[in-house]
Amino acid sequence: MWNEPYLETCCRSALHRLRQMGPTGRPSGLVDQPCLERLTGMGLARLGNAGRFEITEAGVARHDSEILKRAA
Repeated sequence: MWNEPYLETCCRSALHRLRQMGPTGRPSGLVDQPCLERLTGMGLARLGNAGRFEITEAGVARHDSEILKRAA
């Protein structure tokens, strides 16, 4: 049974970009900030000390299962 909240296409793209950035993260103030904030609220991202959004372990798992279609 599917028990994860649905990710809009824009948020899926933001999660993918966040994953590609690695530990560098994505800065605040970009056009995808609303999605990054939504991902943060879902526990898939966090705002780091440098003011940049970083992917969490849960975000990596969700990216791998939903975007890369890998089994968790």
